[in-house]
Amino acid sequence: MKQRVITAVIALAIFIPILLLGGIWLEIAAAALAMVGVFEIYIMRKRIIVSIDFLITILGTLSLAVPLNFYKGWLPNGFNRLDIFYIFVVLLLMVTVFSKNKFNFEDASVSVITMAYVGIGFHYLASVRNSAGGLGLLMFALIVVWSTDIGAYSFGRKIGKHKLWPAISPNKTWEGTIAGVICALVLAGIYMIFVPQKYSMINMLIIALVLSAFGQIGDLIESAYKRFYKVKDSGNILPGHGGILDRFDSMLIVLPMLHIFGLV
Repeated sequence: MKQRVITAVIALAIFIPILLLGGIWLEIAAAALAMVGVFEIYIMRKRIIVSIDFLITILGTLSLAVPLNFYKGWLPNGFNRLDIFYIFVVLLLMVTVFSKNKFNFEDASVSVITMAYVGIGFHYLASVRNSAGGLGLLMFALIVVWSTDIGAYSFGRKIGKHKLWPAISPNKTWEGTIAGVICALVLAGIYMIFVPQKYSMINMLIIALVLSAFGQIGDLIESAYKRFYKVKDSGNILPGHGGILDRFDSMLIVLPMLHIFGLV
């Protein structure tokens, strides 16, 4: 517990100033976090880090993680970041040929999913913050995710009896899941009284409900691939807390949804 607290204090001391500053500082931080996320997935897969496919996957992830204005002024007419991303997909497929399937089609598929999952998720960490009213919106998302996690964990331990999905996450219960959503709605409602958002209170509460549900799905997604790779944590960069993906599993799903809802 002491180690968890120390790590949390140090991480917040670094992360909060960057979050408040926003701009290029958060864009750099988001890109760095994305690279660490790719590293963690490769380690879980027991893939070699010093390899051409790792380099391509890192670059493909960054092609999605960097801000959109990064591409302005130097790409040929008609090109956009999806075209750049596709080039890296093709390069991964070429590696399957030149490696004589030592890096195979399934490996390439995992790398492509990694690029999209990690790259787009961390792109919106900076994109949301740097949008108009972005700090308030990002705090809204964080409050929804954090209150969901705390509520689900606290109430799940006390009153949870019906397992949610034991094959993937044995400790999660339906009672905890529902309690997490309720906590998210209550705290999101209180937050919006002081920090009004783009839409009405009712609409934002509906969005909070959806984000809370999908945040928990993001948690289950990470539980699924960790169970598949037979690891407890995605990494150990945060002593007592696991890896970067352990801390951002829900946000990687929730943040892009803010764009889907038209909030960014």
